[in-house]
Amino acid sequence: MISTANGPRWVLALTGGIGSGKSAVAERLAALGAGVVDTDRVAHALTAPGGAAMPALAAVFGPEIVQADGAMDRAAMRARVFADPQARQQLEAILHPMIRAQTEAELATCPGDYLVLVVPLLVETGTYLPLADRVLVVDCPVETQRQRVRARNGLPEAQIDAILASQASREARLTHADDIIDNSGDFAALGLQVDVKHSYYLGLAHQALAD
Repeated sequence: MISTANGPRWVLALTGGIGSGKSAVAERLAALGAGVVDTDRVAHALTAPGGAAMPALAAVFGPEIVQADGAMDRAAMRARVFADPQARQQLEAILHPMIRAQTEAELATCPGDYLVLVVPLLVETGTYLPLADRVLVVDCPVETQRQRVRARNGLPEAQIDAILASQASREARLTHADDIIDNSGDFAALGLQVDVKHSYYLGLAHQALAD
């Protein structure tokens, strides 16, 4: 439970590797009435045209990582950080505190039956785990992740490998799970699982507030 402007709130942390389908799960939970705060969306806003992180990023990495519209060139930055571990550390030093501050601000005012905190690197960083009452991992085989990322982003295999290597292993992620959604099937199967989990989480949230 966390304290917010709306009183105590029950928080579900939602995570999964790239291509696992966590965004689809978050969207479904939001449609069912949960309040969703997504750290990836927060990061995108910070690095959009006029984003609060852009002056610091441009100062450290130079104009080559800034697009014509003023947003961060994500492809250029991705290539930079995967080629240079120090650049990755610099990027994280700028972005992570800003993402955390904005995430906490949004959690404090987010409406919904309970809160869903979407953190792709929940296990890797560990910094958001204390905010969560429960952890839901969206899981699928690594080869399924590869196929989805290849189809969605068109990234070369080397970049897909680098992204997967930078994330926790499937096994490590599952050790932190209180609940698991298997997204190795189709969208209909995923939706049925999410609906069941939502009903369960409503009960947990109401019980926590009543205690």
